[in-house]
Amino acid sequence: MTEKKAMPASGWNFDNSYAELPDSFFTRQDADPVRSPELVLLNEPLAALMGLHVQAMKSGEATSVFAGNEIPEGALPLAQAYAGHQFGHFTMLGDGRAILLGEQITPSGERLDVQLKGSGRTAYSRGGDGRAALGPMLREYIISEAMHGLGIPTTRSLAVVTTGEPVIRETALPGAVLTRVAASHLRVGTFQYVRNWCSVHDLRTLADYAWQRHYSDADSGDNRYLSLLQEVMKRQAQLIAKWQLVGFIHGVMNTDNMTISGETIDYGPCAFMDAFDPKTVFSSIDLQGRYAYGNQPYIAAWNLARLAEALLPILHEDEDQAIALAEDVISKFTDLYHGYWLSGMRAKLGIFNEEAEDEGLIKNLLSMMQKHGADYTNTFRALTLDRWEEMDWFDTPEFEQWQVQWQARLERQEQSRDLSRQLMRSSNPAVIPRNHRVEEALEAAVEQGDYSVLKQLLAVLSQPYAYTPEQDEYAAMPEPSSRPYRTFCGT
Repeated sequence: MTEKKAMPASGWNFDNSYAELPDSFFTRQDADPVRSPELVLLNEPLAALMGLHVQAMKSGEATSVFAGNEIPEGALPLAQAYAGHQFGHFTMLGDGRAILLGEQITPSGERLDVQLKGSGRTAYSRGGDGRAALGPMLREYIISEAMHGLGIPTTRSLAVVTTGEPVIRETALPGAVLTRVAASHLRVGTFQYVRNWCSVHDLRTLADYAWQRHYSDADSGDNRYLSLLQEVMKRQAQLIAKWQLVGFIHGVMNTDNMTISGETIDYGPCAFMDAFDPKTVFSSIDLQGRYAYGNQPYIAAWNLARLAEALLPILHEDEDQAIALAEDVISKFTDLYHGYWLSGMRAKLGIFNEEAEDEGLIKNLLSMMQKHGADYTNTFRALTLDRWEEMDWFDTPEFEQWQVQWQARLERQEQSRDLSRQLMRSSNPAVIPRNHRVEEALEAAVEQGDYSVLKQLLAVLSQPYAYTPEQDEYAAMPEPSSRPYRTFCGT
């Protein structure tokens, strides 16, 4: 057992509401100690937001906590049980290499899960070693913080420590533990697990907990559990629209990777799209393109249908009526998502009001972008900055015709051109975590122990809408390559 040790002046303020749920929802378990932990990244702004004392978080005692060697006062470590459809196939899962320390209550009263990822074997490891390699942990840190900068709901990364121990994958790799912070780790897969292996009473208990934790300010109406399904669907529709608007591809949208809170979680084979193409896939294991960029809204609807199935026993005592209620809710997802996406695309083009022809204008632009292999982010960046020389295909007759239509559309709204430009600047990031820049930062850190490249990248990505001259080099496209960019699971 790891040692439980108080950390005065650290700022830890744990509560453990999840541990008060039925015992079948989790297994009480400490992390496995590591040989020689070393703190390599600390998210100081996040630490301060959480009410943690930054200098104390740089101490050896805090490093021991981030590594799982010590347990801070008030924490109650456990591994959560859940299930999930992985590439369409249902299976029992659970935290196979993660430990939930507890819930930090921040100075503002917010409740945040604090989880150690890569902290050793658990009851749900299924033969795995429970460890994580440094590269994937740093990758999650970079992408999750980039998503936060973009204004997209996401889990966040508080710290990364190296363990001083190798992990064996194809080769021996340096080990690491990531400290992840989330509104909660409740997933669609959590409900699937309870529906399949626990009682209806337990299912109702979980739903009540999820409602109280994430939706207590919403109107529960006559049927709280139906309202829960509606609220989760609304947040997921908003989330997926935000992904699409910045060209983010999650890569592994299994039901265990869809949160009840509406946060992005589990940054495995994720990446940002360069050339616009709805069929874009980066994950090396997504051979059929199930989780391609263009499929993400459809997969979200499919996952929500699985949540609805899990909730059926508490939606209505009559199964046929429960199914009818669930189907009515899920049938609204497509229009809900489309509304959020269309509103976001209008903003990317500086459009404030609505006209029936807007969708055609947007789709014509996207069609041209796909035809010319245009970079998604830099196209909208060039439109925002009026840098027509940056895109060769802007000289084509079809784009010039589209531009005339776009300018005419802007003239028909009350807002000034200056306001339109401001709207575009706040809706179109000047920079994203370009895949080659992420790989460059990871290589320097993992292979050379040089974290300066990574930290500079994080600084640039923290203000993606700033449009500073320093960001120009980070907006540049990678050199042409004969091999498509591929990402791999491992986080």
